[in-house]
Amino acid sequence: MTAQYDVTIIGGGILGLATALEFVQRYPRVKLGVLEKEDRLAAHQTGHNSGVIHSGIYYKPGSLKARTCVAGANALIAFCERHNIPYERCGKVVVATAADELPRLEELFRRGTANGVVGLEMIGPERLRDIEPHVTGLKALYVPTTGIVDFSHVARTYAQLVQERGGEIRTRCQVLHIIQRAGAVVLETSQGAIQSKFLVNCGGLFSDRLARLAGVHPALQIVPFRGEYYSIAPQRRALVRNLIYPVPDPALPFLGVHFTRTIDGAVEAGPNAVLAFAREGYRKSHIVVRDLRETLVFPGFWRMTRRYWRTGLGEMVRSFSKKAFLKALQRLLPELTLDDLQPGGSGVRAQAITTSGALVDDFVIASSGMTLHVLNAPSPGATASLAIGRLIVDKVTQTFASLR
Repeated sequence: MTAQYDVTIIGGGILGLATALEFVQRYPRVKLGVLEKEDRLAAHQTGHNSGVIHSGIYYKPGSLKARTCVAGANALIAFCERHNIPYERCGKVVVATAADELPRLEELFRRGTANGVVGLEMIGPERLRDIEPHVTGLKALYVPTTGIVDFSHVARTYAQLVQERGGEIRTRCQVLHIIQRAGAVVLETSQGAIQSKFLVNCGGLFSDRLARLAGVHPALQIVPFRGEYYSIAPQRRALVRNLIYPVPDPALPFLGVHFTRTIDGAVEAGPNAVLAFAREGYRKSHIVVRDLRETLVFPGFWRMTRRYWRTGLGEMVRSFSKKAFLKALQRLLPELTLDDLQPGGSGVRAQAITTSGALVDDFVIASSGMTLHVLNAPSPGATASLAIGRLIVDKVTQTFASLR
């Protein structure tokens, strides 16, 4: 028999679950379903997240990222407190180690102030040593509102609340085909047919492919970038008190290799950003021919490559050379040695690239007919998940008047 929902959400990551929670809280009578292709929730970007609650300093004022990050972080903190989820607002430093980085550091201060980030402080070497005694730099931006949390724990709590309020969550349910008909969307899945009045695509690494299944053809494509980490040896974790970041390249949406203390007490170093040969390619050896072929035949990928090939080459060198990775880390933490670095985990970022080769920096949400598609929601997507969920439900409500 065909299952029927008022709203169906594809994707059981933190963003799909936050959106589901907003729906069931705002509209208790709506019959809602969440479809996740894996056998568990938060299996990919959410489950491989570094766990940073971002403050909002990086994002262009007025952008969706800027508008949702600060509000989302505050909502997330309040949520964690209500549901006894461990978190810590430990703060971070963004460190300039060369003179040409100082104007970019000042720009981060300006952006953060414009975005409503409180407590920002430009500091010199002495104050930096007070905060992070083993770090060297010319100047730093101290960001006290940055925090850490286990986003998988957050996502599981979202899911529990969704189910308590009547929402249905189906794992091992992969969407194979999407057909839009008058007044309904029909999804053919690995668990049979599902009919829905409205569809929200929070498919992450597969969001563009799902959009095309629904007949939407955005002028962008998801290209997967793997981020690889080392862990700091337990006996050397005291080198890092909290979070230590470099000044990022403003032309790229990546933040550079940095140090992150996790909520369980570990310290991670990384990530780099290298092309993955599979959309869920967490290992160098993992290749999915369809995924790689889609990347290689996409004109935007080659235009991007021509623009950033030097940067990409450096990332690849760091991927295969522990010494090169260490050298990048030693700019911030000179005392670090090869023996301090132990093999760590990895994650894959769903990075949208336009046909012109531009790396899409802001969140992208597009609607068509009775469907809405989240086509780019990398960092700070987890931090901003509750705020993005509210935004999505607002957009759906505007289209689907019967929800009100």
